[in-house]
Amino acid sequence: MADSNDVPEKGMNPWGQAISAVALVGALAVGFWAISKNQTDTGAGAEAKPAVCSGGEAEKGDKAAGRAYGAQLCTALNRSDLAELLGTPGETAKSASGGGGSIGTGSSKIPHPSSRVEFDTYTVTLSATYNKLTVATTAELLADEVQPQKVLGRNAALYSDRTISIGFRLDGSDATSAPGVPARVLVVPLHDKDSGGFYELTLWRSDGGVPDDTTLLQVAERVLPTIPGWKDRARA
Repeated sequence: MADSNDVPEKGMNPWGQAISAVALVGALAVGFWAISKNQTDTGAGAEAKPAVCSGGEAEKGDKAAGRAYGAQLCTALNRSDLAELLGTPGETAKSASGGGGSIGTGSSKIPHPSSRVEFDTYTVTLSATYNKLTVATTAELLADEVQPQKVLGRNAALYSDRTISIGFRLDGSDATSAPGVPARVLVVPLHDKDSGGFYELTLWRSDGGVPDDTTLLQVAERVLPTIPGWKDRARA
């Protein structure tokens, strides 16, 4: 038997290069644990209840630097009306988790907290990357692949990606991976002036259909302002 899960693929583009697979491992581990725990509780005959965020506690320096951490991103994303915003008001979140992590080593580490909420129809992830890379610079490099957007007054970018389906063998043998489903990704600057760093909101469907951009933008407009630090960076 095997347990599988879709995770965002980080391709060979500037955003993909900025976020390594290593930074994703912690968030994935928390995500798989949350999914497993929720399935166990449901299997025990308990009535299905909306998933509660787990994991992603603040790491050293996060609070002093005013950075949002995984648990806070999950709280912002796992809102009571998220299913309604996704156009599936009858669904209940199956899992919700936050994770920490960083890119690079030593003094060059780049904080990269993340969160994930999964429904039957959709899965949504939200992450933040605290570096000097601007959305405008990256959008110029990916001019043919990126659709410029205006989100809450900030110059954002929308592009397509694809998840990776990772299968874990319950007998302990090696995990497997394969191409997953289409995803749409929205990248929004941390600051109004796009002075470096960004939030990344990713949406995909379990049935393999291409997510609707209007849905993704609607989620962004409701979720992003609730992230701690959003208002503090309004003029930065």
